[in-house]
Amino acid sequence: MGGITLLLLWLLLPVGVMRCALSADRESDRVAELLGQPANVGFAQYAGYVAVDAAHGRALFYWLVEAAAAAAEAEEEEGMGSYKYCMCFTRKFRWSETQPPPEVRAAFAAYAEGGAAMSAAQLRRFLGEVQGEGAGAGAGAGDADAEWIVRRVCGRAHLAKPLMTLEDFYAYLFSDKLNPPIRSQVHQDMNAPLSHYFIYTGHNSYLTGNQLSSECSNVPIIKALQRGVRVIELDMWPNSTKDNVDILHGRTLTTPVEIIKCLRSIKEYAFCASPYPVIITLEDHLTPALQAKVAEMIAQTFGDMLYCPQTQSMKEFPSPEALKYRIIISTKPPKEFLESKAYKSDDRKENNSSDEEDWGKEIAYRAIAENEEDSLNHEQDEEDSGDDDSSHNIRQNSEYRRLITIQAGKPKGRLRDSLKVDPDRVKRLSLSEQKLEKAAASHSADLVRFTQKNILRVYPKGTRVTSSNYRPLVAWMHGAQMVAFNMQGYGRSLWLMKGFYKANGGCGYVKKPDFLLTSGPNGEVFDPKATMPVKTTLKVKVYMGDGWRTDFSQTHFDTYSPPDFYTRVGIAGVPADTRRNKTRIIEDEWVPVWNDEFRFPLTVPELALLWIEVREYDMSEKDDFGGQTCLPVLELRPGIRAVPLYDRKGRKYKSVRLLMRFEFVPH
Repeated sequence: MGGITLLLLWLLLPVGVMRCALSADRESDRVAELLGQPANVGFAQYAGYVAVDAAHGRALFYWLVEAAAAAAEAEEEEGMGSYKYCMCFTRKFRWSETQPPPEVRAAFAAYAEGGAAMSAAQLRRFLGEVQGEGAGAGAGAGDADAEWIVRRVCGRAHLAKPLMTLEDFYAYLFSDKLNPPIRSQVHQDMNAPLSHYFIYTGHNSYLTGNQLSSECSNVPIIKALQRGVRVIELDMWPNSTKDNVDILHGRTLTTPVEIIKCLRSIKEYAFCASPYPVIITLEDHLTPALQAKVAEMIAQTFGDMLYCPQTQSMKEFPSPEALKYRIIISTKPPKEFLESKAYKSDDRKENNSSDEEDWGKEIAYRAIAENEEDSLNHEQDEEDSGDDDSSHNIRQNSEYRRLITIQAGKPKGRLRDSLKVDPDRVKRLSLSEQKLEKAAASHSADLVRFTQKNILRVYPKGTRVTSSNYRPLVAWMHGAQMVAFNMQGYGRSLWLMKGFYKANGGCGYVKKPDFLLTSGPNGEVFDPKATMPVKTTLKVKVYMGDGWRTDFSQTHFDTYSPPDFYTRVGIAGVPADTRRNKTRIIEDEWVPVWNDEFRFPLTVPELALLWIEVREYDMSEKDDFGGQTCLPVLELRPGIRAVPLYDRKGRKYKSVRLLMRFEFVPH
């Protein structure tokens, strides 16, 4: 029987003697159970006596277990797996083959009309009645002709009328390429102003790691654009010789990267994932001369790709459709230009009389930061002022200013004044996550009104030095278009962000729901804190999962046995909709079958995300991570769907996926 692992109570015998002993009466010496040993240990064990001197009645007692090496070939043939246990024992587990869940079998039987195979016409009826994919509906597999699906899955293109077996039908349903959970095409109206869309936004897009000492590079910018991010942030500072421009996180130990390298990377990768406009937000710490140099570099790098507004003050932003394949610049207008007679603005007026109590230390911190920036600009102006007069500065800055499509600023004085809507001009306002939370508590309606026409950008607080992120739902509930995130990290907040922008074909622009864009007869707007009736109930059934045995090593989750998987399922949305559930734990199984169903009543499904995370139960330590995904609820395709899972950093696993069912029950 091959190699043998031997445990003797009295004496270690030669392997040949053991073989003889077992071959003599193998089954009669098999030990079914042993006192103090767990049941179903997963390996064969034997005990008995070996005659040494029959004439004198001498024999030796033995006890042995079959080694994994001895049965490796048999285990592979039988679908078995072995795990070491207590150093000298081996536990064997039979691998379960993936089998269609009962509901899949029932659906096949019903639509195949009791036959052994399903025709294209029968599959088309299943797609329409169960999957909600009638003519012209949906995307992905729903748009494909049923006969093409049958031929693709069955691999029988040579047959005139190929048929789909139960195994083929199951393979189709469990394919996330042929049967994905959400639509993959742009399907929303893209002709509204930019302010009517949530826009996929990065923060400090050039950083490779933390906010204090990591390297600045064009690589994170490329990765962000490849994922569909549409807003790239660059912090511009004079280089060490003050004759060129570097991109870095100012007043930190981050190593700089030249701005021209970043601009060229943006040009090359801007539209690799989406044709809709890329917005470059510039945080400007430059002298007028360097601003003029940046204007020249931007114009030369992007050429006709660069969108330049025809007027200095727009009453309404252009639409994403009108700006396809264009680059847009957003930054504060140059200070000298604002102060010149050529431009008048009320934003320079400050009134610190009202919101000091509400904003406290944040206002003081902001004032210090602005004073430091002003003093830096003054010093640079003095250094470069030998041949420059104010009119020349204005001419230089007018070239820089001409490139700015979305004028930006931070609140000064009373927040309520900063949130006032100017009927003759649109702008962009920036708030930190802390300021947003306070504004949401005291000026919720003003925020919603402001974002109906203007753009609100929210960015992480300064203490997030590890490049962590905040929960984006508060910003989205108030209509904030640019919720800026650190894209180089990972965590549940970033999972939500990436899941949110899977909507609308992953193009980076998601149309805001109508209730965030309209006002009532008395000027009332959406209130996220108001109690609202349930619009619909989402029913989610988790059938099973597969792929971990392919994508992970045998002992990744547990050294001594197959994994014990369970799935968390929850909703992230307005407070009334947020909840979570989890399936049963399926022990010692690489292909867990749960068949658990959950119901989620939703008052604001337009802002809801379905959050899914698989965990492996560990009694003594923290449960292991087994995959995650977040999906926009209103993008879910009803019916039985294959849901691919992603690792902590948002990279898709090759094989790991869940088989789930989604159903909407209207109220």
